[in-house]
Amino acid sequence: MALYDLLMDIHALEEELLNFERKYGVRSDIFYAAYISGEEPEDDRWTLDFGEWASVYRTWLTRQAEYRNEIQRIQGQKNSLAGLVNVVSE
Repeated sequence: MALYDLLMDIHALEEELLNFERKYGVRSDIFYAAYISGEEPEDDRWTLDFGEWASVYRTWLTRQAEYRNEIQRIQGQKNSLAGLVNVVSE
C-alpha cells in the first residue's frame, strides 16, 4: 500500500474509532485492553459494536505499523521531512 493510501486509511479508521469513543465514553486503547482480556459488554446490544470496534482498532494498529515501516524505508533513502513530503505528493 502506498504511503498516501496508508495515511488516508489511518485517518478513516481514526474517524471510526472516534465515533465509538464518543458513543461509549472510553478511549480505544482502554477499550481494546479490556476487550482482549475477555471483558464482556454490560449490555447485549453492545456486542456487535464491540466486535467491530476491536476489529477497527486492530486494523488501525496494523496500518500504523505499515506506515512506520514505509516511512523508515523511505527515510533510508531520503533522511528529511522534505523528502517524505515529496514522496507522498508524487
